Amino acid sequence: MFDFKIDIQKLLQQLTYNVKDPLLFNSGFFLFFFCIFLLGYQFLYKRKLTRVIYFTLFSLYFFYKACGFYFGFILLSAVVDFNLSNWIYTAKTKGRKNAILIFSICINLGLLFYFKYTNFFIEIINDLNVGQIKPLHLILPIGISFYTFENLSYTIDVYRGKFKPVTSFLDYCFFLSFFPKLVMGPIVRASDFIPQIRKDIFITKEDVARGMYLILGGLFKKVVISDYIYVNYVQYIFDDPSRHSGIECLLGVYGYAMVIYCDFSGYSDMAIGMAKWMGFTINENFDSPYQSSSITEFWRRWHISLSSWLKDYLYISLGGNRVGKFRQYFNLMITMLLGGLWHGASFNFIVWGGMHGLALAVDKMRISIVSKLPKSNFRLPKLTKVLGVIITFHFVCFCWIFFKASSFHDAGVIITQIFTNFDAAAFVPMLSAYRTVFAVMLLGYIIHFIPKSYQYFSEKVLVKISLVGRIAVLLVFIWIVIQVKQADQVMPIYLQF
Repeated sequence: MFDFKIDIQKLLQQLTYNVKDPLLFNSGFFLFFFCIFLLGYQFLYKRKLTRVIYFTLFSLYFFYKACGFYFGFILLSAVVDFNLSNWIYTAKTKGRKNAILIFSICINLGLLFYFKYTNFFIEIINDLNVGQIKPLHLILPIGISFYTFENLSYTIDVYRGKFKPVTSFLDYCFFLSFFPKLVMGPIVRASDFIPQIRKDIFITKEDVARGMYLILGGLFKKVVISDYIYVNYVQYIFDDPSRHSGIECLLGVYGYAMVIYCDFSGYSDMAIGMAKWMGFTINENFDSPYQSSSITEFWRRWHISLSSWLKDYLYISLGGNRVGKFRQYFNLMITMLLGGLWHGASFNFIVWGGMHGLALAVDKMRISIVSKLPKSNFRLPKLTKVLGVIITFHFVCFCWIFFKASSFHDAGVIITQIFTNFDAAAFVPMLSAYRTVFAVMLLGYIIHFIPKSYQYFSEKVLVKISLVGRIAVLLVFIWIVIQVKQADQVMPIYLQF
């Protein structure tokens, strides 16, 4: 009887929120959670209303396990924007529509600003000696940046007449809380997702294979590549760059470029794959961004849901490219500066965004100049492409230094070490000491640059094998992940945003 009580207590502890072990895709409890969810979903997915209720309740529980009672904020956001969007739609005058939209923007950004930027501006005030304000003890609710942008895009689309608001609050709550994309995106547009909620669901063998490929591939990128490189090398470099030679710092930057890509794209791939298994389609969020030959192309391939959101709701709202070249470049700078600030309350992120904004403006100027030059019969398209990829990749890596470094001082130390204390002789001993890390890093880059035709081939293989074969592949893969998984859970990078 005593043992039974202890087991019940342990079970209850597992089922409640633990600040030290939030529910994430790479956590052990999530496998149990997802299997239970899928088991029930098999019996309910054909009944539309029951499916929506079941999915919404599981999503809210998932969010509770990820961030505790902060999950109430997503319910609050759903209530506010569901009603405001319907009021915008039924408003008789332009002035009333404008007033409601402004109120919606203020409510959404105000909540985001309070949790994410209050202490940042308090620090600025204190540093400027304008006043001395004690910082607040605030914890950033997980996923708030993502669902805030989803709320804003929904009300703005309704205001622009591009989308008719839903009349069912349950449907809107389902859209906003859909658990595969809830914590770290992708940022999903209501116009893409809401029409899928009440449709008949048909899950094909191709959907199962595609979902399985994305889930396993995403898990591999996150746990095997990103976590391993970060824990065993990258964190040491960025924690104290002054202790490492320039070549160690350079390889640390290359490592972080792979870490952040595999971390975030792996999580996005898992979200898209899980949605596939449930009969829903979420748009691609990453498209081999380090293959880009220009910074403009990079932002078409990196965090696609955010870059397209910034373009449609900020850049175009500022005037886009319709207001002259100078204003276009200015709009790009403003968009990217705010995009940098979206990532976090730090001047490092603002500088990171500013550098990308400046690069985008320069690239637009280059494209404008090249388009006016006379066509030449002498071309080296492949060489130009390769040089473009190399230059773009290294510019992006240079910007990652500011993104990752804890301060401008640390960023400066890394750059100084690379350019003044390179010490090429340290390469061989370093390679010997970290051979497994660099092997995993190389594997990550090889996978990244593999043509998409290989991906499609893998999916076709998964379609052809039997159900037993797929289960065997899944079990073998899970076993491999368990063997290489870090002892302590490595939090996803974008969880802080």
